[in-house]
Formats: sequence, C-alpha cells, structure tokens
Amino acid sequence: MIVAIVVMYGKVYHSSFVNEDGVSRACGCPLLPLKSHIKGPAPVSDQDTTDIVDEAITFFRANVFFRNFDIKSPADKLLIYLTSYINIALKRLEGCRTLAEGTKAIINLGLEKVPVPGESGFPFPGLFPLPQSHEEAGESTDYYSFTLMFL
Repeated sequence: MIVAIVVMYGKVYHSSFVNEDGVSRACGCPLLPLKSHIKGPAPVSDQDTTDIVDEAITFFRANVFFRNFDIKSPADKLLIYLTSYINIALKRLEGCRTLAEGTKAIINLGLEKVPVPGESGFPFPGLFPLPQSHEEAGESTDYYSFTLMFL
C-alpha cells in the first residue's frame, strides 16, 4: 500500500513561495501571509489564494513518505516545519476515541510553548539559523504559534 502511494506521487512537493521579495524573515524563515481574519504577527493574504498552511495540508500526504527533502527556498523550511507539526497533531489524535477527546488533545497541543531555533525541543536543529536577537526569537515564536493555530 505504501509503495503504491509513493509511486503514485513520485516526487517531493515544494512550496510555491520561492521568490518572496519584500517578505520579512525571522531565523531564516519567511514570515509569509496567511488567510486570517485574526490580527496577528503574519501579514494577511487574500482569501482566494493559497497560503503556506494550505500547501502544508495539501502536500502532507505526499511529502511525509520521503526521507530526504531538497530545500529549494526558505519557504520549504517552513513547509517542513508545518508538515512535522501536522504529523505531531495526528499522533496526538491516535489514542482519542471521541470528538471531545480529540478536540481537547489538539487544544492542549496548541497551548504548548513553541520552541524556536536554538532552544531545546526545536525539532530541526541546524535547519534554521539561530536568532540574532531576543526580538527575532520573539518574532519567530509569535509567527510559528500563530501559523500553527491555522493547521
């Protein structure tokens, strides 16, 4: 079954946000616009366009089967991070037998502190550059936390 799925998809999907001039960055990660009605640290994207969260959800099934992921843009790093978070969320839901248990598990996951590059618990040491200042670390944490709310 897994082999058939890998053959069917056959390639790693990369982010379409390759050349995002004018987009600010924190820890080497672009702070891409999100489709949101909530004011937060991310710029607001048009509701009719695909954002990085849409890409992470759409590409999850195909990308999760690959061990190696050739990073072609900084947005691919964010795509990897979001794919990992989706995987963590699905693992938290594995043992849940009711909708209420699942909802509680996801809410609790969302309340956990989001580690930034350089902190213990960050899932990809070396993938992202370390924050150069306390402000950059805060900006990175705020953006990751805000983005993860939409998954």
